[in-house]
Amino acid sequence: MTRAEAPVRTDSFRPVLGAAVVLFLALLAIAALKSYRDLASARAHQHMLERQIQQTVARSEWLRLRIERLHHDPGMLERLAREDLGMVRPNDVVIELPDGAVAPAASRAPKAVTAGLISPPAGFVGPPAPPASPSPAASVPVSVPVPGLVPVSGPPRPPG
Repeated sequence: MTRAEAPVRTDSFRPVLGAAVVLFLALLAIAALKSYRDLASARAHQHMLERQIQQTVARSEWLRLRIERLHHDPGMLERLAREDLGMVRPNDVVIELPDGAVAPAASRAPKAVTAGLISPPAGFVGPPAPPASPSPAASVPVSVPVPGLVPVSGPPRPPG
């Protein structure tokens, strides 16, 4: 007896298995791409936070040095009392110019230069500049304990 050949199956499992493997690999590639993007975003956020920490530490050190100078440098206190509050020594001569008069070139220099203060660290972005016009609170007299200085008669000059 001869053995009959087995019939050929038309419902093979191979195409289904191949499609499942391709689908699995596609999902794996999509997940890997999303993970890579999330990791890159997290690294960029980390670098931004590290820069902010460095700027905050630099600003903190700058403020600590300024506080130290305010506590121990009487010349700085006198300079600030003269410039910001308009105070003078009893034997100083005060010349008040009318509004709109041109000030000498030395007094037109930027305040940070004339005050001789420590400048903030490079790249530091600080608080916004104060408004150009004086606020109503700027005309309130303030008492600063600087030995030998007395207020000028009349309201204090606006800062700047």
